[in-house]
Amino acid sequence: MKPRLVILSDLWGKEKSDWVSFYIELLQDKFEIQCYDCCELGKIDTSDYAEENLHNQFINGGIEKAVKNLLKGEKNQIDVLAFSIGGTIAWKAALKGLNVRNFFAVSSTRLRYENETPTGRIKLYYGENDRNKPNYDWFQKHSISFEIVKKKEHNFYTDKDSAIVICNEILK
Repeated sequence: MKPRLVILSDLWGKEKSDWVSFYIELLQDKFEIQCYDCCELGKIDTSDYAEENLHNQFINGGIEKAVKNLLKGEKNQIDVLAFSIGGTIAWKAALKGLNVRNFFAVSSTRLRYENETPTGRIKLYYGENDRNKPNYDWFQKHSISFEIVKKKEHNFYTDKDSAIVICNEILK
């Protein structure tokens, strides 16, 4: 039986997530994959589909709703691949009991506010030019494996080349 991999979207949800297909294509032979739209998990109103609006809804209760809904949906051990806000949701869910074996998060900048670290193998990825990435001291404090991708911005994960690099790490 294949291990279960849960993929969590960024704040745009499935509406702007065509790039997720790169990851699914590369990982589907080794994993049973379940994709979650973080907007749906967090009960986010997408009628005003603007970044600031979506972000504010996540910050003002959407993250907590998404954590609760993810915990309801996932009862067994999983691996996680999460993008941006999805990484924060999965991290918080792991701290509340989500059974995570391997945790991979990409451009999850809000993790810089976290003081606790979930159990399991963790690897975080950030673009070198993402001004909101955690600082080096944060990684050291949490003893977390991370990779800073040279010359890349926050949304570097939407590139097929980046997907290949990240998926190769997951498949190790």
